Amino acid sequence: MSPQAPPSADGSLRRQLGLAAAVVLGLGGMVGTGVFVVAGPAAAVAGRYVALGLVVAGLVAACNATSAARLAARYPVSGGAYHWGRALIHPVAGSLAGWCFVVGKIASAAAAALTVGAYLGRLAGIDTETAVTVVSLLAVVAFTVANLTGITRTAVASAVLVGGVVGVLVGVSLAALGGSGDGASPAAAVGDAPDPARSPLLSVGIAAGLFFLAFAGYARIATLGEEVRRPRRTIPLAIAIAFVCSALLYALVLAAGLRVLGYDALGESLTPVADVAARVPLASVWLVAVPVAATAASAAVALGVQAGISRVLLAMSRVGEVPGLLSRVHPRWSTPWVCDLTAGAAVLVVVGVARLFPDVGAVVTVAVSAASVLIYYAVANLAALRLPGESVGMGALNRLVPVVGVVGCVGLAACLAWWGLG
Repeated sequence: MSPQAPPSADGSLRRQLGLAAAVVLGLGGMVGTGVFVVAGPAAAVAGRYVALGLVVAGLVAACNATSAARLAARYPVSGGAYHWGRALIHPVAGSLAGWCFVVGKIASAAAAALTVGAYLGRLAGIDTETAVTVVSLLAVVAFTVANLTGITRTAVASAVLVGGVVGVLVGVSLAALGGSGDGASPAAAVGDAPDPARSPLLSVGIAAGLFFLAFAGYARIATLGEEVRRPRRTIPLAIAIAFVCSALLYALVLAAGLRVLGYDALGESLTPVADVAARVPLASVWLVAVPVAATAASAAVALGVQAGISRVLLAMSRVGEVPGLLSRVHPRWSTPWVCDLTAGAAVLVVVGVARLFPDVGAVVTVAVSAASVLIYYAVANLAALRLPGESVGMGALNRLVPVVGVVGCVGLAACLAWWGLG
């Protein structure tokens, strides 16, 4: 059966996003809170092989990004893997991807909002549980309003937030790599091998899974495909630029952590970027900038994730999988305003539940987010296998890349599951 384009619908969204806007929206999902913390647990499990874990994560993510770029260029509509699964595999596959995205990203958005509340409360000196919850809920309301009033405003807000985050991370990392601060001793820099009870291959897989989950946010560009100008050119280029920039940034942060802290101390750190900032020139400045940047990173994640959720809900409403009321598009702002409100309300509920059951909430959020990422990209890669090659001689490569993506996602998920159960 030849591939069929996703169904068209009245009330489509306006194409308002250029290349720069698409890139910053993608970076907002890839350079989130994870970049401030993931190097620590990754070094703890992989030891001196932690850099290899980042390389493996980058390879799997590159395969997924390539598949997403090919699909989004061919089908530049809202919904991402929800539409691709329906169009190229089976409606059930699309539904699976869509619901996994919605449920998983609601959990992610709630976690990001709670992080915003925790950081802002700490910066303001009011870090009681009640204050953090109130600030988190207000943050969700603010993100909902921003998305409701236009995707271009979402893009502008993301550009400001991501620009500040990248500036701080690059500044701290360059100060660590080129400054004369307290670097790690040669002995500390050598590092220990991973836990002898765990094979090096498994240790690298766990570290790769942690890195992958931290910066696998490039699907956001694809879910907004209906709002991108010149989508066949812009979407693949935006995904490629966002992916390369985020991968380089993660490598820079990891290198800085290894130079200043060493493998062992990095593996023991819960806040590696802050610990690096405390030991570089102008530490007093960086120690103020880092928590502000972490807050901005969490805000960028929450803002963009809510936009992605609403676009997937819009796609689902157009084929009757959720109530048709959600397909309404605002005549002035060209936003799926009912979907935006629905996504915001769902995140508000999860924030409240997570505060009532904090221990269970954290575990469930991580588990749900990890599972949703795996299933979403598995469907995307399987759909990419059904696309014909775009260029002569590219057929074999276009089949190999999604196969590696599926195997990589399943393998990294298995490693994380083994680690979690162990």
